[in-house]
Amino acid sequence: QVQLVESGGGLVEPGGSLGLSCAVSGFSLDHYAVGWFRQAPGKEREGVSCISGSDTPAYYRDSVKGRFTISRDNAKNTVYLQMDSLKPEDTAAYYCAANLRALVAPGSQASQAMCVPNEFGYWGPGTQVTVSS
Repeated sequence: QVQLVESGGGLVEPGGSLGLSCAVSGFSLDHYAVGWFRQAPGKEREGVSCISGSDTPAYYRDSVKGRFTISRDNAKNTVYLQMDSLKPEDTAAYYCAANLRALVAPGSQASQAMCVPNEFGYWGPGTQVTVSS
């Protein structure tokens, strides 16, 4: 079975850092696109960062570029999102997700078009990130 479980959320002051982890099972991380999404109350779920291959550049939405870093450890079956210089507007429930509809092509690149919720069919339950003083 496919399973994704996030961890690492919590309360942090503006300017602080948090590292999120997503433990995955049921599929090979290096063969499928994975991503981090977030949803604040009353707002649509949005793509934060996605990666389509194990050794290809990741996509980041403009508002987090330079502050967040996505990575994956295939041996540990874990996806990470390192979040630095956090802002109150980063407050949201954060979800990791996987697109298992097809294997990722070896040279595929992450893009804005593929880092949207409808492209991802498998989701973790989420972890709350609150940035507040």
